[in-house]
This record gives sequence, structure tokens and C-alpha cells, in this order.
Amino acid sequence: MTAISPSANRGRRFAVRGFMAPSFARLKGALHGGGAPGHAGTAWLMVLPSVVFFATFVFYPIGNAAYVSLTSWDLIGPPRFIGWRNYERLLTDPNFLHSAWVTVYYSVVLLAFELPISLGLAILLDRNIKGRSFYQAVIFAPAVLTLVVVAALWRVVLAPVGGLIEVVTEPFGVTGVQWLNNRDLAMPAVILVSLWKNVGYYMVIFLAGLQAIPMTYYEAARLDGAGRWALFRYVTLPLLRPFLLFVMVISVIRAAQAFSLFYALTNGGPADATKVLPYLIYETAFGFNRMGYASAMAMLMFAALLVLTAVQFSLLRPRGGESA
Repeated sequence: MTAISPSANRGRRFAVRGFMAPSFARLKGALHGGGAPGHAGTAWLMVLPSVVFFATFVFYPIGNAAYVSLTSWDLIGPPRFIGWRNYERLLTDPNFLHSAWVTVYYSVVLLAFELPISLGLAILLDRNIKGRSFYQAVIFAPAVLTLVVVAALWRVVLAPVGGLIEVVTEPFGVTGVQWLNNRDLAMPAVILVSLWKNVGYYMVIFLAGLQAIPMTYYEAARLDGAGRWALFRYVTLPLLRPFLLFVMVISVIRAAQAFSLFYALTNGGPADATKVLPYLIYETAFGFNRMGYASAMAMLMFAALLVLTAVQFSLLRPRGGESA
């Protein structure tokens, strides 16, 4: 069976482009002085807040961090320019390489569980089952909690003595497990907490994508004799591609930037088992006052995320006939 072409959605996408294109063309023309006299000034006035915002809070911090990464700065004296020395040192720094590996491990394992679980829940709750709204609210509820509150809750759940998990495992003779103080268990415990926090958020995104797929595609596929797996493989997955791309990009970026949960739950331990890159950058910058070295770490992480996001876009961006 071949994938069904969603011509209606493609038409809608083209319609949106057709609607937006004249607006951008008019704005571009106004910015270049086209149109009636005075329109160029109005156009520049309209885009000025966005330009100022991005210049102040995005481009300037990135440029400043790039400059600081080429210096030796202890936050007290003036920065001293040292060229690429920080980057050369990073490539052989065992602490940096270890934290990079911990970050990759956390991001990959979290994504491997996060994606199928949230998609499975969305497919399950997309059906007309009794109490669907209640289940959606319960699963989504952790997403609105702050990470500090989540950490405080799970410290109680994972407590080795009297914790909620121990109540479940005690009848099987498993007691006193040091979930957050054991080098082999700390990272799986943090991944479990992250799953509990994030799955509801991504489930809502997938649910929105599923409900945007017209039922006519499923009806046409059933007429062709498609079963449940064929419907999922050739209808649902292709039309969910933009949502899969969004969830994967956001999930990887959020995982790579994770800091608060590690700070509140494990403090980077035990024995650096959960010391992710953001924690190492924080420790290097504000614990050891090595702002230049920490900025070099941040710039390398920024470059890695930029490349990874570009790869994800090239692999998962909607192709011809695939759009929800």
C-alpha cells in the first residue's frame, strides 16, 4: 500500500502561503521605500520592537558569550584575550568530555521513551472513550508544575526510607534503595522524573496533530483494505511528521539544557554521575569564576545543538504531500 496523498492539507498550506505572501511582499516593499510616502517609516516602526528584542536578548548575548569564550575572565578583573586556548583545552578536558557524554545519554534515553509514550497516549486518548478529558487533565498536570516543585515531590517518592516507591517494592523484599545516591540508579531516576513531567506536554501536541487529520483519509484507506497497522504506517505517521519534528527538536533542546532538575534532585552527583553540561557550565562559571572557559563550553553546546537541529529538520521536514 502506498502513502495517501493529503491533497486537502496541501491545498490549505498553499492557501496559507498565498495569503501570507502578499503581506510579506507589501512589508518588504514598504521597508524598501515602496508604496505611498510615509509607509516606509511606519513599516520600520512596526518591526522595530521585534528587532530591538532579538538584538538585545538573543544576538547580543550570543555575540558576547562568543567573545568571552576567547578570554580568560575571573569576573573580578577585566577579560584577558587568549584566542582559541579555551577550546583547545576543552577537547582534552575529562570533566567536559564526561559531562558531554552524560548529557547525550540523558537526551537520547529520554527521547527514546518520551516519543513513543506520548504518541501512544495521544492515540489512546484520541478515541471516544469515557472520561477522556479527565485522563488528559491528569496526564498533562505535571507539565504545569515548576521543576523545583517536581524535584521536591519526587524526593519524597524516591526516599529510601518511607518513600512511595518503597511502599510498592517492600512486599517484594526490596527496601532502602538509594535511588538518588547510587551512581547506577541516579540517572535512571532523573529520567523517570523527566518522563513524568514532559509526557503530558508532548501528548497534547500529538493529540492536536491527530485531530487535524481529516477522517476522509482513514475512510479511503479502509476502502482500500488497510488494517490498523497500515492506517498508522501510511496515514497517521506521514501526516504527523511536522508534529514529530517539533517534538523531537524541542525535546532534544530541552534535555540538553536541563539544569534545575539535576540541581534540585542530585546536585550533579553521586560521583558526577548526573553532572550534565549545563550544570558543569554553571559550576565552572559561578563556582570557580572561570567565565571564559564556561563560555567556551556554552558555545560548543550551542553549536552542537544548532547542527543537531539542522539534521533533524533535514531528515524529518515534511516532503511533498506530507503536511498536517
